Amino acid sequence: MLLIRNNGYWIYRLNRLLSSCQSKNGENLFSSSMALSSAMKKRFDSKQYKEALNLFDQNFEISTDSTIDMAIKACTISKDYKPGIRIQQRLSSKSRNNSYIQAALLCFYLESKDIDNAMHLFSFITNKSNYMYTVMFKGLITNNVAEKVLDLFDEMKIDPDQFNLSILFNLSILFNACAVLNNNRAMKIGKKLLDEMPQNYRSNNITSTSAINMLMKFGDVESAERIFRSIKAKDIITYGAMVKGYVGNEMFEKALDLFEQIHLSLTNVIYTIVFNCCAKLCNDRAMKIGKKLLAEMPENYRHDNITSNSAIGMLMKFGDVESAERIFRSIKAKDIITYGAMVK
Repeated sequence: MLLIRNNGYWIYRLNRLLSSCQSKNGENLFSSSMALSSAMKKRFDSKQYKEALNLFDQNFEISTDSTIDMAIKACTISKDYKPGIRIQQRLSSKSRNNSYIQAALLCFYLESKDIDNAMHLFSFITNKSNYMYTVMFKGLITNNVAEKVLDLFDEMKIDPDQFNLSILFNLSILFNACAVLNNNRAMKIGKKLLDEMPQNYRSNNITSTSAINMLMKFGDVESAERIFRSIKAKDIITYGAMVKGYVGNEMFEKALDLFEQIHLSLTNVIYTIVFNCCAKLCNDRAMKIGKKLLAEMPENYRHDNITSNSAIGMLMKFGDVESAERIFRSIKAKDIITYGAMVK
């Protein structure tokens, strides 16, 4: 009985020591890296990122690669640039070569729009994983430097036997990069990439939809249609890519033909695209489809400014000013585009 009481006492003392032991200057001081990791994770999971970073900074001497990784991610999520740079400057050569820390730093730099440091770090990484390429591709696209995505792709070696979900995701990003650039180099790389993609991955909707979008941007409608026909389980995003592509290539009748074949729940994106299409076409068929679509549009989409602005633009093109004014009055948070649609 005495032994149990003593054990309980020492467990209590140990917990107190780990959670509230203080140094002379009043800062938290942990006696083990495990305790630091646990305390940081608790704050990280509670989205207390600054508190987690404070603990890390006060106890850097006992930090591990795991806590360093967590601290860098906390900087990325909280968009706190300076602490992230301080952490990077204090890293040992061992930690600098840790693949998880390297990936975390890449995310941090790209989220901070520090493209130069991200590219510099990436160039020094010896063993670049598919995940690291994914981080770089996605980050560069987000930062509107699609040309650098293609630069990295030219360096990347993809063995056809090594295709996996990560590579598929990269393909989608690459197709998007080519669509954004839409120049001779992008067309050459995008089409080559598509030609070399294994047949069994062409049924992946995300990748195929990105390819359709790319081809439509290139003006290669025929190839986009061929991919679209090959997709067995078409989703609303796939239909949206095709309809948008037709509109972008000024094939408005084809856009409405395809729209009338959709038997899926429509999204606000589809409503917006079709309203824009009807506004461009502005004939009897377009007026009939556009007004019917607007009448059947669910109430929750009527609060979406982008969709409502497109509806206003369409109705104004139809000469139905009264209906356009009614939608305008119903919009609670009018933006400059809403006013512009009415004034125009």
